[in-house]
Amino acid sequence: MSHHLSGPNLRSPKDDARLDLTDVFVFPATESGRTVLIMNVNPFAPTQGDAFHPDAVYRINVDTDGDNVADLAYSFVFSVPSGGRQTVTVHRAVGDAARNHEHGGEAVISEAAVAFGADPDIVASGGYRFSAGLRSDPFFADLDGIVDNFKWTGNDFGIDKNVFGIVLEVPDAELGDGPIGVWARVSLRQNGRLTSVDRGAHPSLTAYFNAEDAKEKYNEGEPADDWDTYLEPWSAVLAHTGDYSPAEAEKTLRTVLPDVLRYDRTGPAAYPNGRTLTDDVTSARLAMVSGGKITDDHIGPHTDLLSEFPHLGPPHPVS
Repeated sequence: MSHHLSGPNLRSPKDDARLDLTDVFVFPATESGRTVLIMNVNPFAPTQGDAFHPDAVYRINVDTDGDNVADLAYSFVFSVPSGGRQTVTVHRAVGDAARNHEHGGEAVISEAAVAFGADPDIVASGGYRFSAGLRSDPFFADLDGIVDNFKWTGNDFGIDKNVFGIVLEVPDAELGDGPIGVWARVSLRQNGRLTSVDRGAHPSLTAYFNAEDAKEKYNEGEPADDWDTYLEPWSAVLAHTGDYSPAEAEKTLRTVLPDVLRYDRTGPAAYPNGRTLTDDVTSARLAMVSGGKITDDHIGPHTDLLSEFPHLGPPHPVS
């Protein structure tokens, strides 16, 4: 999968789907001079979690100078759900506040409604456009074929699934002049302490590369430490799955380590330069881990995507 079920033993972090980061997307908005940032959470929504976690901080981090440390962060904090309703406040932090996992900085959108029905709630304020709620999962893959030794079934795992989408459109001027790096994080407050329970940017990394007993440590980690921490164990994975030499593995891993999704707005958005909702990231990852022996799972992008904000398709009926 992508980052679906990114806790140990194919379970959600803390066994709580509300805390499970599934995907991160970065691409240009339909209006020139603007960028869309999306983080999706809660696989199989709403069956394993019917609202966002009120004790969590959901966050999109942005590195503007290439050092793999957040210079800008957008945090999303949700109210305690009541009567089927929930609200969210969006905080914007810069500098030291962006590097703190707490939701510091200015509240740029306050108490926006979360949409749990078919239609999105869209808020436009202060140059931002924002929406959060139940949406169709855009992730597409022949998961049954992958787990059955690549015997392709033609079945798309995500074709009828939903997620909770967090979609923020920002002016490019806020992101600086050069390329940016983006990753998402979910942190949970327990007993007065905020702990990172999931993080990521590039799809499928923890599923293919991290051992079960390494996933929690990975989810707590910082991208700036990724290269030193994971070059050796992940090179061993590539040597096993794709017959990579050490030099080949190092070259290949430079595209995903640190786990920060780079986006140069002077070029077209197409993974790994950002990620659009139609990029075939499953085939890209299969080609990587197999050393080019497997290049396609024969599943195409979903057709329910919207051409305008919030871009994610309407949710599927829940039985």
